[in-house]
Amino acid sequence: MPKYAVLQRIRNNKRTYAITPRIPGGFVSHKTLLKITEVAQKYNASIKLTSGQRLMIIGLKAEDVEKAWEDLGMEPAVLSPYSVKNVEMCPAAFCKRMKQNSLTLGLRLEKRFYGAPTPNRTKIGVAGCRNACGSVHSKDIGVLGTKDEGYVVVAGGSAGYHPRLSDKIASNLNEDEAFNIVESIYKFYYENAEMGTKLGDFIDQITLDKFIEGVYKIYDEINTNATK
Repeated sequence: MPKYAVLQRIRNNKRTYAITPRIPGGFVSHKTLLKITEVAQKYNASIKLTSGQRLMIIGLKAEDVEKAWEDLGMEPAVLSPYSVKNVEMCPAAFCKRMKQNSLTLGLRLEKRFYGAPTPNRTKIGVAGCRNACGSVHSKDIGVLGTKDEGYVVVAGGSAGYHPRLSDKIASNLNEDEAFNIVESIYKFYYENAEMGTKLGDFIDQITLDKFIEGVYKIYDEINTNATK
C-alpha cells in the first residue's frame, strides 16, 4: 500500500489510488491550484473536490503515488486514520452573515491539531454563525460564533454509520477560551477513550455530565498554568 494514499478500486486486477494534499481551511492559491493540475495531468489522473474542503487527485497507479507527492511538494491532508482528519471552516470574514470572525480561530485550530493523534478519526468544524456552514453539528468537535453567546463549543457529532447530533459543552466564550475548550476536549478524549472509540460514543459511554466535568477540569488546569 503506497504511503499517504487511499485505495480507490480494483478493476481487472488493477488498483488505483487517491492522494489528498493538505489545504488549510480550503483556501488555496492559484499557484497551488496550477501545481495540483499539473501533477494530475502528468500522471493521467483526475481531480475531485472533497467534502473536507480539499482537492483529491484520483486514479493514480501505485508506482506513481510517491512520485506525485514529490512533484506536489505538499503535506498530506491525513497523517493517520487515528488522528484529527481535518478542520473544516466557513469563510466567516468574507460572509455577510458572520457573527464572529471564526476564520482566525479556525486557522489556529488547524495549525494546532493537524495530524494530532486520537483514539479514532476526528473532525473539527468551525463556523461564524448558527447557519453552521460545513455541518458543524455533525463534527466530532464544533465551534460556532454567535452574536449573543460569543463562541459555542459542541462535541460528539457524527454523520457516519451511526448519525449523532453534537452536545453543547460550553458557551459565552471568547476566541482564546474557545480554543482552550477545544484543547481540553481533545486532551480528555485522547487520554481516556479506548482506541477505536469515536468521540460521540465515548460521551455516551461515560455520560455527558462526566464528560463535561472532565473537560472543565483540564480547562481549569490550562487557565491556571497560563496565569503562572
